[in-house]
Amino acid sequence: MAAGIEPKVLRTEDVVGLVAEMPTGHQHLRTTLFLADGTALVLQEATVAAIVRAYTAIKTDSVRTKVAMRGQRMAERKTGYAEWQLVEE
Repeated sequence: MAAGIEPKVLRTEDVVGLVAEMPTGHQHLRTTLFLADGTALVLQEATVAAIVRAYTAIKTDSVRTKVAMRGQRMAERKTGYAEWQLVEE
């Protein structure tokens, strides 16, 4: 990942609740993780989708052990897709 960024490990026991929902007036899913320290992290659908793609790529391939993605602005994209996307490196 980026130089100088110290990763924070989010342990399963740090997550005390999770809500996945389509908020009123929105077209895309939002997932909120409620943490034991009182923090609530809201993940947009595109972020969760990128995590699921990476997870699936590793779990379904007997050789692959890593997926790296980087955020970038997409000049061309499908209708309804965000301009900023996580794309595999």
